[in-house]
Amino acid sequence: MNAATSNLSVPTGASAAAIQHHYDVGNEFYQLWLDRSMAYSCALWAENEQNTDLEQAQLRKIDYHIEQARAKGQKRVLDIGCGWGGILKRLVTDHNVEQAIGLTLSEAQADWVQAINHPHIEVRLESWLDYAPTAPFDAITSVGAFEHFVKPELSSSEKIEVYQTFFQRCHQWLNPGCWMSLQTIAYGKRKPEEVQKLPGAKFANEEIFPESNSPRLAEIAEAAEGIFEIVTVRNDRLDYVRTLEVWLKNLRAHRAEVIRCAGEAVFIRYERYLYLALLGFLTGDLLLLRLTFRRIG
Repeated sequence: MNAATSNLSVPTGASAAAIQHHYDVGNEFYQLWLDRSMAYSCALWAENEQNTDLEQAQLRKIDYHIEQARAKGQKRVLDIGCGWGGILKRLVTDHNVEQAIGLTLSEAQADWVQAINHPHIEVRLESWLDYAPTAPFDAITSVGAFEHFVKPELSSSEKIEVYQTFFQRCHQWLNPGCWMSLQTIAYGKRKPEEVQKLPGAKFANEEIFPESNSPRLAEIAEAAEGIFEIVTVRNDRLDYVRTLEVWLKNLRAHRAEVIRCAGEAVFIRYERYLYLALLGFLTGDLLLLRLTFRRIG
């Protein structure tokens, strides 16, 4: 089963070098302030849950996406932007999936997943644009990768072109009638061009996530039209406020260890990033979307 030849007329998103700039700071660095699941995306919090329960909230998020993608008990499941393999591991150990395949552009993440050494997990250091699966999938998940699919300089129509290609690929890779679950940061109450002028956005573009840009919900909907049916949409931006509060607290609590393994400049950069991101979700400039798609046809 081969991937279709790309007909994109615009450059796409973050290069491997840009992804590695962020995610390859070092696995030890991320271990210091993430939870044991190594989930580096917004958790799904229960009402009245304590902030000390981050790992539980992250596992709830993982299980939510597995449930929405109807992945439980399936033969082949793809996770696009698999991070440190939290979804992959959960699929095969708790949801009876026969084969879980993850895509990432981070060498550090790929090494981490390979070290799990599970016979039913495969990780590929590869972009979704270059991936050519050998057989169709029964479900797809993608959590926290969509934000890296387009560059900041692209117009809305150019972004939609990239997103449409992504949905076409996923449609091609899925068996008829199957489902996909996606989570992404998105622009909220202000226009993207207004947010991009803010100091926090400029800092994130230059220092944290180069060559990356978030979508608007309308762009996702237009790109998916006729390819996937959008079944559910959730905006859980306040869940990201809570997640970022815990990460920021953890980072500050491990300041000495972070500086030892990654340097003081990295600590300062990430402390500022987590705080500015928290403000973005708190004010509504940023949204946290969880979307469920069903393949048309």
